[in-house]
Amino acid sequence: MAPFRFSPRRSALAAALLAAAFSLQAADTPVKGGTLIYLEQQAHTNLYPPAGGFYPNGGILNQITDKLTWQNPQTLQVEPWIAESWSSNADKTQYTFKIRPGVTFSDGTPLDANAVAKNFDTYGLGNQAKHLPVSEVINNYDHSEVIDPLTVKFYFKKPSPGFLQGTATIGSGLVSLSTLNRSFEQLGDARHIIGSGPFVVSDEKLGREVDLTARKDYRWGPKNIRQQGAANLDGIKIIVTPEDSVRIGALLAGQADAIRQVQAYDEKQARDQRFPLYAAPTRGVNDSISFRPDNPLVSDLRVRQALLHATNAKQVVDTLFSANYPQAKSVIASSAAGYVDLSATLRFNPELAKKLLDQAGWKPGADGIRQQAGQRLALTVYESPPQPQNKEVLQLVAQQWRQVGVALAVKAGDAGSKTLDNLDPQKTPLVVSEVGRADPDVVKSMFHPANRDALLQKGGSSSKVNRFRDDKLNALLVSISAEVDPQKRLQLTGDAQRYLLDNAYVIPIFEEPQVFAGAPWLKGLTFEAVGRPAFYGVWLEKH
Repeated sequence: MAPFRFSPRRSALAAALLAAAFSLQAADTPVKGGTLIYLEQQAHTNLYPPAGGFYPNGGILNQITDKLTWQNPQTLQVEPWIAESWSSNADKTQYTFKIRPGVTFSDGTPLDANAVAKNFDTYGLGNQAKHLPVSEVINNYDHSEVIDPLTVKFYFKKPSPGFLQGTATIGSGLVSLSTLNRSFEQLGDARHIIGSGPFVVSDEKLGREVDLTARKDYRWGPKNIRQQGAANLDGIKIIVTPEDSVRIGALLAGQADAIRQVQAYDEKQARDQRFPLYAAPTRGVNDSISFRPDNPLVSDLRVRQALLHATNAKQVVDTLFSANYPQAKSVIASSAAGYVDLSATLRFNPELAKKLLDQAGWKPGADGIRQQAGQRLALTVYESPPQPQNKEVLQLVAQQWRQVGVALAVKAGDAGSKTLDNLDPQKTPLVVSEVGRADPDVVKSMFHPANRDALLQKGGSSSKVNRFRDDKLNALLVSISAEVDPQKRLQLTGDAQRYLLDNAYVIPIFEEPQVFAGAPWLKGLTFEAVGRPAFYGVWLEKH
């Protein structure tokens, strides 16, 4: 290219162009140092990596652990990270990974084939003695084999086409052998998690604050991202700040650099002051209400169908949320693998709802609530604090259901009885459900009895004899996890969505993003494929 030469007529334009170029370069050049102040809505619970689906857990794990592979959040392709390369057999019952040399955990022990094998043996099989559960992202796991110090092979009892993507998820964060040797209960302490990530836990005030320090010798980030070497930041201070108004207020006042869970009603003031908003998609099962058909009040398909048609999801979204929260058109998000548009099945139709309830034998009582054989059609649900404005969502749904003669009591999400009651369909016939994962296996994760079991098949902890179980649904979910042909797997995912809605097992309401806000001086913030923040490449521009 010929050199640029100034002339009197071009000097002003050239100066402007050069100034713009230097400004862009300056804005794009990472600044080293500084501590990021990050406000999190809730305290983490447990940092055993398969428990990382809870976003406060994942927000820490994503900074201190690496994964075998990295899922590109734009293309959703699985790319190299700790594994340089991999291969699998045709029926996806064997996978072989070549491990990047020179990687170590923060305690100095090697992240080699042996460590990777021990991680996935634990995640794939669990450890009953240490109360470590099986990971929901790993299906049909059998065993590992260390081929050589940097080569590991995994064997599966049946095809496991979702395993490769599973190695890129938060639940597959790699931890040291000393961490795997601890019990599940011990892993609630962040200081006990030894990973190989760009940050290490340096201090913790349990339930209030976690301090992370950059690892200066880190040099093995995902192969295809811009940031390489050590993190730009010196550290991160994660402060638990439950009050929405305090989080947004601290950010706008310059007392914080990034916050999670910006409520829709706070988005405008952030935009007005030019504080960037980040609405990261979760690409999984939508924010929904799931039924427990073991409860006699909702065991009748007509009752569940009536409540589905009595739910006005559009009113919920229009009243409480912003454009960052699209109305659900199926069980899974429109950005999820295998999504099919089933909005016609989800139409709001209160007259049809009343007709279905009449057919099911529920007649309006003196107070307007339907009754049958002396029993009121009165249901209970617990608020789910991790979900945005969930109390308000459920209260609005309760108003909608009352219009067709059904009572819905919304109980506090921090109630002491919540955990046990949510395992008993006789006490809690409904539950709030949502899970993020950029793979068709996410449907199995939510509804299969061996995973999250949203429908509480086999009665949960209930002692009732007549226990609900849907073997057809379960077979369909297992087939998704074992289908090798990519197109057939997506078709099966569509079949599962249709089946769940045809049986009115779930009422999808909206696609749930993770909404963050950052200060104008916060640069380089990225997110993994389902919305957890990555602070590895972040820097704080001088201001």
